[in-house]
Amino acid sequence: MKKLTQVLFIILTLALIQNSVQAADSGYTLPLNLAVKAAKEAVRFCEASGYHITATVVDMSGQIKVQLKGDRSTIHTKDTAFRKAYTVVTLGSVFKLDTSTQVAKLMMNNPNKPAFLTVPMITPLPGAVAIKANNEIVAAIGVGGAPGGAPGGAKDEACSKAGMLIIADKLPK
Repeated sequence: MKKLTQVLFIILTLALIQNSVQAADSGYTLPLNLAVKAAKEAVRFCEASGYHITATVVDMSGQIKVQLKGDRSTIHTKDTAFRKAYTVVTLGSVFKLDTSTQVAKLMMNNPNKPAFLTVPMITPLPGAVAIKANNEIVAAIGVGGAPGGAPGGAKDEACSKAGMLIIADKLPK
């Protein structure tokens, strides 16, 4: 019975994810110029600290809006930046979470974590933040490549947050 409950939970969650990733409820789409500005600020913020990162902004369908690979960032940073942002847009709106740190905490002791990790592109690691308009997630920005350490991904997430904050006043409230 417990296994059946877990399977039903996963099916329900995947159905919610599929319904939530099509578009923001309001129909608002993050303009390209704001996505570029956010990604540029994330890269600039990290470079100022000596971190070589990639910043990726994804829309609500999980598609890359913009991806900037910073100078001297390693090849894997593009994948981790994308997957962190993708995780926020797919799970954030379902579970009312604004950061991939919150997603990671949700998954930490979740008995369904192994099943969630089989969902393509889900990466519950710190490093991404939601971009919100009218108090709903309309996109996410993820960063990969800042040095680790405890807590892992906190530096990536700080850079993502800097990118989000640079455009926050340009978004509908």
